[in-house]
Amino acid sequence: MEELPLVVVLLLLLSSLIVPLVLLDRKRRGRQTPPFSLLVVAGSGGHTTEILRLLSCLSESYSPRHYVLADSDKMSEAKIRSFEQKRAETFSESQFSLDRIPRSREVRQSWVSSVLTTLYSILYSLPLTYKRKPDLILCNGPGTCVPVCLSAFLLGLLRIKRTIIVYVESICRVETLSLSGKILYYFSDYFIVQWPDLKKKYPKSVYLGRIV
Repeated sequence: MEELPLVVVLLLLLSSLIVPLVLLDRKRRGRQTPPFSLLVVAGSGGHTTEILRLLSCLSESYSPRHYVLADSDKMSEAKIRSFEQKRAETFSESQFSLDRIPRSREVRQSWVSSVLTTLYSILYSLPLTYKRKPDLILCNGPGTCVPVCLSAFLLGLLRIKRTIIVYVESICRVETLSLSGKILYYFSDYFIVQWPDLKKKYPKSVYLGRIV
């Protein structure tokens, strides 16, 4: 895929920038973390609706839930708060948080400028991912998930925190992957597609039929 070289270059650059985090982590190893914390990447349009449908099937064992959304996303926060408010009616100790990061790429943004904004978004995501240290990242295609997942991947390479990355391609993608999917296909632990044609083209993927 033509996007892969850019991702590799970014990883090499960033690996030299976050070495100080390793030293800081050694001082904090004795601190307890949640048993199975979940980081969820929300996105504008139908991405947030789809990801919340997936979350509704999960038990309260996946807690706390840390939501990450783009700073220019005006609609997802209201949907998330409404979802969590209803969930709290069933699970009284339900916990969640909301964080925002710069959008890595806007609609119709040039590829040249996208390199810089993506790099900036990854750098911004690193301290956030380090702070949350999720056990699992769940995402379904918004551009915001790329810097978040790559920062988690880097922390895993540096043996700071091993995070399982689960990517669920949108139901709208029937024959081709989204740009986010083309990149994260190489970095996710579980890559789930909802159409059989995608499974044929991408053998690493897991086909489960329609799940949202």
